[in-house]
Amino acid sequence: MKAKVFITKPIPLEVENYIAKFCEYEIWRNEKPISEELLLEKARSVAGLMGAHIKVTEDLLEQAPQLKIISNIAVGYENFDIDLMRKRKILGTHTPFVLDDTVADLVFGILLAAGRKIAYLDRYTKAGNWNKIDDNKFLGVDIHNKTIGIVGMGRIGEKIAKRAALGFDMKILYTDREVKSEVDKKFNATFCEFEQLLSRSDFVVTMTPLTRETYLMFGEKEFKLMKNSAIFINCSRGKIVNEKELIFALQNNEIAGAGLDVYTQEPIDKNNPLLSMDNVVTTPHIGSASAATRFEMAMKAAKNLVAGVNDNKPENLVWELKDLV
Repeated sequence: MKAKVFITKPIPLEVENYIAKFCEYEIWRNEKPISEELLLEKARSVAGLMGAHIKVTEDLLEQAPQLKIISNIAVGYENFDIDLMRKRKILGTHTPFVLDDTVADLVFGILLAAGRKIAYLDRYTKAGNWNKIDDNKFLGVDIHNKTIGIVGMGRIGEKIAKRAALGFDMKILYTDREVKSEVDKKFNATFCEFEQLLSRSDFVVTMTPLTRETYLMFGEKEFKLMKNSAIFINCSRGKIVNEKELIFALQNNEIAGAGLDVYTQEPIDKNNPLLSMDNVVTTPHIGSASAATRFEMAMKAAKNLVAGVNDNKPENLVWELKDLV
């Protein structure tokens, strides 16, 4: 008998067909997120759940006595309650590696847009206006030959460094838990302390996970350390930033601009001041949003799901739960 699974969002047909070979399945096909009540109902009789951000709670696990695995279609897994899952021996998986280049592309796209005021000039032109050469508000900053500071030199951080060094002749500074000698050699990068990176960088790019250590790591002190001409880029996690203090820094010219794909509250409140600032580029948490990458993420999640419900070891177990198998 095939194991039963529930998928909380639409997935490509090819991925669905793969799951169908091994599992009895049901899919939430609505583009709107599934309600918590309906998810609890669907979880009661399944061995596996697959989705983008299924919030793991005591209530959910109480309602799902047959559950073996929760398969994230994402790299991050802040939605997992590791202690609860460990206690109940429920596996948790994610989809690393496949989106590294895609996220790095977006980071550099946002960096370029913020530095050269592309989003602002797009709105200006579409409003029927045209460039006034003598007006300083049109003047962006050069990207080439500037200094980029990367906070978190993981896989995506290294992809960003590659684009910066080889594409734009930028000087690379970075901070991480350890020196990355291979990155130093390949891209002439320099490891430095966090505060030194902030004070020396023209562009500060953060690519850290959300942990106890990184929660609210950017606030008033950090923005004051940055150059008044600096641009802050965050495409990692919204809660690593004190958003009120970022807004204050932007409004008071403590930094020159920002490019953001993530926010403290998501979806972002339509009245958030960040949305009305000409020196801020905003996107709706779309780091992995290319067709090819989203397909690969869904397929990787499906393979993790199938392995877990059939008592095999999934390839992409989160490290905190690897000792469960």
